[in-house]
Amino acid sequence: MKLLMFYAPSFWFKTFAKVLDEVPEAEQEQEVLEAVVVFYQVEALDVERRGKVLTKLLKNIKWLAGKFDTKCVLLHSFNHLSASKAPPEFAAGLLEEASQRLGNSGYQVNATPFGYLNEWKIHVAGESLAKVFKEI
Repeated sequence: MKLLMFYAPSFWFKTFAKVLDEVPEAEQEQEVLEAVVVFYQVEALDVERRGKVLTKLLKNIKWLAGKFDTKCVLLHSFNHLSASKAPPEFAAGLLEEASQRLGNSGYQVNATPFGYLNEWKIHVAGESLAKVFKEI
């Protein structure tokens, strides 16, 4: 799994186009404030190491959120971080579980609709830690 994480004072998105036939129809526009924005790509090898990947994903998100004293998270599928791709249903299921576990830990979790291209605006804070890349 690859993660590109930002601390964003503001992040706005709007659905643009559906790219996976099997996902439900969604039209969404939303803005989140003071959030850890996680651009993620689930890779093919992650299927074999699901538990480890999920644990590290949650640890990385909570770590960055703690650095900026926020409990707001936005998850965005961004399949431009690696040439390797997990099956879409696996990726969606993994992130659904991550969302539930973060929510159970007191985080407000938002996500762009899976299987869609989105337009977005992001304001990233200036601190060095406001921009983090991780390979899990």
